[in-house]
Amino acid sequence: ARFRAWFEAFDAAQFDAAIERDARAGRLDALADEALAAHRAGKSREL
Repeated sequence: ARFRAWFEAFDAAQFDAAIERDARAGRLDALADEALAAHRAGKSREL
């Protein structure tokens, strides 16, 4: 159980770091632009 807890935290940190690198490199810009365009077009809803 301790290993599983450690690995889940480790994996989450690795995922967060990868997202941060991708965001800084602009790899998520197209996805963000698409989401914003859909929102502006009224195609989104409140969570």
